[in-house]
Amino acid sequence: MPTVEELQQLLRGSELRVTRPRVAVLQAVYAHPHADTDSLIGAVRNDLPEVSHQAVYDSLHTLTAAGLVRRIQPLGSVARYESRVGDNHHHVVCRNCGAIADVDCAVGHAPCLHASDDHGFVIDEAEVIYWGLCSDCA
Repeated sequence: MPTVEELQQLLRGSELRVTRPRVAVLQAVYAHPHADTDSLIGAVRNDLPEVSHQAVYDSLHTLTAAGLVRRIQPLGSVARYESRVGDNHHHVVCRNCGAIADVDCAVGHAPCLHASDDHGFVIDEAEVIYWGLCSDCA
């Protein structure tokens, strides 16, 4: 888990203004991978009780746009956020309880899958979601 100073440096490195809500949201995303917005709001409010819902939503949007946070939304789920960015990893989702875990790319570089027909696109990323039952639900 990065220190507050490291999180502040991440923000500065992305040319973002360092604010208490942004640092708190980044901290929460690192501490709670694959958490939804409501869970992140609760985690942020443990450290910053006065933060508004809107400040957390705005921070998540800004951090996602800057590439510091990744937003995923498996079918039938609310948006989730994670700090693991830039490595083209995938996810496995439990059909019963909704638990999510990271799955490394089979080849290790982006994209790890090749489309049978790229329709003229220059493909630089593949997103895969594996579905099944976690060990607790199986």
